[in-house]
Amino acid sequence: MSKLQVQVSKQPKMHSSVNKPTDRLNRPLRDLRISVTDRCNFRCIYCMPKSLFGPDHAFLERAQILSFEEIERAVNVFAQLGVTKIRITGGEPLIRKDLRILIEKIHSVKGIDDISLTTNGALLNEKKAKSLIDAGLNRITLSLDALEDECFKKINDVQFSVAKVLEAVEIAKQAGLSPVKVNMVVINHVNVNQILPMVEYFRNRNVILRFIEFMDVGTTNKWQYEKVFDARSIIGLIQKHYAIEPVDANYKGEVAKRWRYKDGAGEIGIIASVTQPFCTSCHRARLSAEGKLYTCLFASGGYNLRDLLRKENNNRQVLEIISRLWQQRDDRYSQLRGESQSSQQKVEMSYIGG
Repeated sequence: MSKLQVQVSKQPKMHSSVNKPTDRLNRPLRDLRISVTDRCNFRCIYCMPKSLFGPDHAFLERAQILSFEEIERAVNVFAQLGVTKIRITGGEPLIRKDLRILIEKIHSVKGIDDISLTTNGALLNEKKAKSLIDAGLNRITLSLDALEDECFKKINDVQFSVAKVLEAVEIAKQAGLSPVKVNMVVINHVNVNQILPMVEYFRNRNVILRFIEFMDVGTTNKWQYEKVFDARSIIGLIQKHYAIEPVDANYKGEVAKRWRYKDGAGEIGIIASVTQPFCTSCHRARLSAEGKLYTCLFASGGYNLRDLLRKENNNRQVLEIISRLWQQRDDRYSQLRGESQSSQQKVEMSYIGG
């Protein structure tokens, strides 16, 4: 787990012909996840619990957050290094005003061929969905951790109803973002009883339902291994009711293990960072709202790109520094979970968007 406390000036310079670096485990840089805000209108118990993100919590000031122009510049550099996919995250990204403008800017960057968005759906309406698609958005993932209202409200902790998220799913589908993905974080003794209702609801709806093992991202969610309802248990539970079979990955490094219903009712995915680590094929970098670069979801620190983007006019210098940072990368936290490093302070999920 890297702290990115590096001495970039001491690293060998990148030759002009080498634009697409690999890290120390020979992993290329392919995906960039960009957090556009650290704010969220939910207070999910596994991400932004009210006890720590209350009314007096100090969120980032506007001047601390990357502008759309700064993000566009960063994407241009990352694209030259091999990034082809961008995911917009938060906090809740739809809180950021005029997000379509950022989508348009990213869409215009040469080499970027896929732009996706992760949202809780609370602020998604027909007009906004259409404007995001027109701007260049390709895909969307919505978060929904239960189908039962009482359970879902207990998790989001702001009394937001399931019906509104389901409406957002339909809006996304009707707007042309299909297939839509729905993510469910599964926590033992909290929402395990919602797995089958979620399966039953989303079958035959052209929605890919993905189950995520409860992860120890950050240090505020009071993670314990006992709270993990693992991938094997999830699949075993579903198989008692539906015939499913594994499917090959869409591409090398795909995070979710794919399964499909044998009756043709669609597919589901399992993201099992805890029990089935996929560090060896991880090619994702993360850019926080204030412009810090993280090379691992479980990182304890990031490299300040914001000041570099604001002070350094030479994109080549920015490119070389990011390349060197990636070349130094040896993150594989999930494979080493349980060793001494796991007790270190880690960046919160709400800060870099998961």
